[in-house]
Amino acid sequence: MSKINYKSVEEIELIRESCLLLSKTLGEIAKVIAPGVTTIELNKLAETYIRDNGGVPAFLNYHGFPYSLCISPNDQVVHGFPNNRALVEGDIVSVDCGVILNKYYGDSAFTFAIGEVSDTAKKLMRVTRECLDLGVEKAVVGMRIGDIGYAVQEHAEKNGFGVVKELVGHGVGLHLHEKPEVPNYGKRGSGIKLEEGMVIAIEPMINAGRAGVKFWEDGWTVSTVDKKPSAHYEHTVAVTKGKVDILSTFSYVDNVLKEKNNN
Repeated sequence: MSKINYKSVEEIELIRESCLLLSKTLGEIAKVIAPGVTTIELNKLAETYIRDNGGVPAFLNYHGFPYSLCISPNDQVVHGFPNNRALVEGDIVSVDCGVILNKYYGDSAFTFAIGEVSDTAKKLMRVTRECLDLGVEKAVVGMRIGDIGYAVQEHAEKNGFGVVKELVGHGVGLHLHEKPEVPNYGKRGSGIKLEEGMVIAIEPMINAGRAGVKFWEDGWTVSTVDKKPSAHYEHTVAVTKGKVDILSTFSYVDNVLKEKNNN
């Protein structure tokens, strides 16, 4: 994928539909994620829900990835394998999901707290989500890729956290990963100019400690070098004039979590 594929209004609406199913899938995860639940159960739930609603899990068999979700607890940054380990109180868990619907991809991720988590974990999750919001704000015509990265990096580092540099956001469309790359660090006013028709996934991966990561021998899992926790939030966004158009939404997750907290 050497060039940027600009999307028509119709294509953006198809990507929005993929993202809607994806966002609802994360909402289904939110309903059941809790201490005692295994991550392989979450994987099965997501795959079933996506297929029942006419979609295809985008990650399953992508370059040989064997699951429908990337589930990365605690010090795992991204691309963790679902397994039979039961979640326990105090875990934080990043759930990354992709959907194909009508040939178009959607991509989004959310980090969940399992029961009561540490103050550090709470702050990490809050700041990482704020980093996403700040990066997304810059995804309008006339800004540059470096403006997104700068917004993410500045907020994370101001709060004492490390920004993962080895992994980046990306374009989204008929392929899961397209041009341009969207780093979570950079200089204001640098990089490719954002233009109408670009659709990008912005996905801060922020570590509680050092920025460094290590790649596991399974060929997928990435974790922090200092074993401190990491958080990951991601939206798929269409670049438009003046106003940001976020194609994915956390509203389904937020509504479920609010209801859970009220009970």
